[in-house]
Amino acid sequence: MSRAVIAEDEPLLRDALSRLLGEAWPELDVIAECENGADALEAIATHHPDVAFLDIRMPGLSGLEVAAAAAEASPGTQVVFTTAYDQYAIDAFERGAIDYLLKPIAVERLAATVERLKRRSTAGQVARGDLALLLRELAQGGTHASQAPPLTWITAGIGRETRLIMVDDVAYFRADHKYTVAMTADGEALLRKPIRELLEQLDPAVFKQIHRSTIVNLKAIASIVRDDSGKGTVRLKQRPETLTVSQPFMTLFRNM
Repeated sequence: MSRAVIAEDEPLLRDALSRLLGEAWPELDVIAECENGADALEAIATHHPDVAFLDIRMPGLSGLEVAAAAAEASPGTQVVFTTAYDQYAIDAFERGAIDYLLKPIAVERLAATVERLKRRSTAGQVARGDLALLLRELAQGGTHASQAPPLTWITAGIGRETRLIMVDDVAYFRADHKYTVAMTADGEALLRKPIRELLEQLDPAVFKQIHRSTIVNLKAIASIVRDDSGKGTVRLKQRPETLTVSQPFMTLFRNM
């Protein structure tokens, strides 16, 4: 029996894809349904599924970032992107021989994708070179979807006081139940915002998720050390504590 991971941040779309897959591929075992990129990468690295259905736009890690990391964490996993992207990206998918499903997902299109996945799995072929080429092309050319500018400052509470903190001064963010703790050189402050929502508003070139509950400012990192288990430890420039990097997220730092 083949196994799959579904990653889609919209619950209704996630449920719909799971239901359609159940009809088009009854023998497929969906072992994890994830609502964000971090959970998807962790599920792929843990379970090594045969296929991962990845929404391109997800909180935190995008589907493209998950696919790039999964290529190392689980090289046997085939990737299918679900997308509402513009025609530029669709053309790139077509040329790259990468499977994609355009939202809203059509039953006939899903059936064709399932057949290709089955044939490719039987032949032992996973288009890793095509995927790497596609990711580079999309990174260089970009897409035309508009995005709000990243946060430059936040308001956070320190005791009874509310302060304005520049985002660049934050060494890392840590999840704290429904809230988020911002750690600066001077101490901690509390944001009344969940870390998932915050991650969508930060500059992805500067802030990276390294654990389900931790986002680090790359400018605040002094060093990263990998241990024998594949996990990493981050040392900070202006904070004494160290941060743990989950094994799946270490692939994001391979060029550092």
